[in-house]
Amino acid sequence: MSKVALLASLCALAFAGAAHAQDSPDPKPDPKADPKVEEFRNKLRALEWVTGPRQITIGGNSTLSLPEGYVYLDQRNTARFEELNENLSSGKEVMVAPKSLAWTAYLTFEEEGYVKDDEKIDAPAILKTLQQGTEDANDERRRRGWPELHIAGWSIPPAYNKDTRRLEWATLLRAQNGEAVNFFTKVLGRRGYTSIVLVSDPRDTTTAVAALNDVLKDYHFNAGDTYAEWKPGDKVAEYGLAGLIVGGGVAAAVKTGLLKGAWKFLVAAGAAAWKFLAAAAIAVVAAIKSFFKRKPAQQ
Repeated sequence: MSKVALLASLCALAFAGAAHAQDSPDPKPDPKADPKVEEFRNKLRALEWVTGPRQITIGGNSTLSLPEGYVYLDQRNTARFEELNENLSSGKEVMVAPKSLAWTAYLTFEEEGYVKDDEKIDAPAILKTLQQGTEDANDERRRRGWPELHIAGWSIPPAYNKDTRRLEWATLLRAQNGEAVNFFTKVLGRRGYTSIVLVSDPRDTTTAVAALNDVLKDYHFNAGDTYAEWKPGDKVAEYGLAGLIVGGGVAAAVKTGLLKGAWKFLVAAGAAAWKFLAAAAIAVVAAIKSFFKRKPAQQ
């Protein structure tokens, strides 16, 4: 079982434990449970989970209809969840996922202005930029004692849909612990865009993408903030579709000549936050494996 699947299974157990705790006023701890696993489960249960069906406001200007069987975390709780999974958080992200946590999606609204969508996408050149940016980000991951990440290539090449105003692509990431796929969606609006990052096991990417798209079919910018409602005088972003993929802020600096050569030396802070869903530490993963061996039925 991959570590993405391991963590998803553990999270599902945490939900089950939380449900049991609600049914029982004084649940007794399992004396055979591994302390590290229990600690991880308790931290997950402590998060303020919101369950569907419910209407969720994203970024103050858009709405998501959270379906039944799905959960949501606000910015503060998403940051705590990401820290548990050894991921850097911008502090602005919110999270949506099925209750099983088989995959997770992170949403952020970026008020960067109206992004013109008439640009041709050079996928090979963009891939090189992303790979270099990810390698640069490994300096920070090493400083934190986290595993390094590497982009192996496109899982889904970038493509733009003018009807839905959505730019989509997926990258295959590798680390010493395994592989993961990050699927990205940028939904364009009048004053900026909503960035959505899907994290899933590579073997489940097709299923996860289909499930996410089903959730996003009810996602929309509110009246006055849709892409079609742009008016002359509104802020216009200094980059196009390619800039959305490699990081808007750095792309704008390159375009204006402030950071010549930055396409080759893109720092992670200017790009999307690459996420690799893995257990909190090697010791915890080892504990999880033994935990599942003792309880195969729950796996």
